[in-house]
Amino acid sequence: MILVALTGGIGSGKSTVSALLAARGAVIVDADGIVRELQQAGAPLLARLAERFGAGIIRSDGELDRPALAAIAFNDDAALEDLNGIVHPTVRAEIARRIDAEADTDRVVVMDTPLMTVDPGRPLAAVIVVDVPVEVAVERLVAFRGMSEDDARARIAKQDTREERLARADKVIDNSGDLAHLGSQVEDLWAWVLTLPSAPANP
Repeated sequence: MILVALTGGIGSGKSTVSALLAARGAVIVDADGIVRELQQAGAPLLARLAERFGAGIIRSDGELDRPALAAIAFNDDAALEDLNGIVHPTVRAEIARRIDAEADTDRVVVMDTPLMTVDPGRPLAAVIVVDVPVEVAVERLVAFRGMSEDDARARIAKQDTREERLARADKVIDNSGDLAHLGSQVEDLWAWVLTLPSAPANP
């Protein structure tokens, strides 16, 4: 197994890069997707969130009202800290479980996460950062996700800075251009990833 981390700020297009890598055969361990799974109606994690943030974050169909939760968490540092304290340990355990399941294979496993601090429990062969200027990210969040500019900037401000991500990068994908430019970079990235050392197999 070749294990790499793929990260990037909100609005960077990290999910697009992840999909292009999956099309080339990578196994994607998607942290955001795991969060959504663990917060489904009836899940223990959702009950813990409602206990902390109130029944108003649960929709009438029993599912999480993500905008309602975000409106609380991203405007209150203490609330965001509580949210992370509830969600992150469970998500990290599931990420590690899914990576462990691939450890005895020869596949490329991509840990797709917005957070630089997620520990997969195994050595990473590389950290790949999808990068765009902050203003480009804001424009995309407003245009494609329907956020207000203030909301977009608040979300970006709560994440690692662009400089912090780039300082950790072994490889940077510039996603400020068009899809053709991105695809060409991902093709080169894939060839490079296949040369990386494998992580130790399960004992």
